[in-house]
Amino acid sequence: MNALDPLAWSILLMLLGCGLVVMEVFIPSGGLLSVLSAAAFLGSVYFAFQRGPTTGVMFLASIVVAVPLFLGLAVKVWPRTPMGKAFLGELPSEEEVMPHDPRRELVGKIGIARSKMLPSGAVEIEGHMIDAVSQGPAIEPGQYVVVLEVRSNRVVVRPAEGEEQRGGRNPDDLLSRPIDELGFESLEDPLA
Repeated sequence: MNALDPLAWSILLMLLGCGLVVMEVFIPSGGLLSVLSAAAFLGSVYFAFQRGPTTGVMFLASIVVAVPLFLGLAVKVWPRTPMGKAFLGELPSEEEVMPHDPRRELVGKIGIARSKMLPSGAVEIEGHMIDAVSQGPAIEPGQYVVVLEVRSNRVVVRPAEGEEQRGGRNPDDLLSRPIDELGFESLEDPLA
């Protein structure tokens, strides 16, 4: 009177178990769907062993592979579904996740060492005193430095070479500053 072969029951129960595992990811059920899924998998293996030991072992191995595969796919796909977006909201972009550090804008700028850097010390860049770390040799006070990178909480500098030294200007030298920085108005005739 049995309408289905044990192999057909095994396949149906395995598909039902995989569907219940995926639903457990989507619908919080307090573990009820997981218990039903486990029962469906056990029933699938039971019917597969009724067909023969080889079929039973094959179904058992396919369940061991299928459950993590379906869980991984569900977790990977779920945030992109409309229901996943409703639960989690929109995923943040990389720019929103990265912390904003204004010191990153200093990379490539030229400053002056204000203390002996063995390897750390004070550097003045654009009128601001910054704690920095020398990359390589010690740096003497008054020597020009170039900011190489900002790593976590450290500003890494190296001694400036040749042309870079001429590009930097001494903040104490008022004559080397542009007139706009000094607070004077333009000397051009406003009526001309």
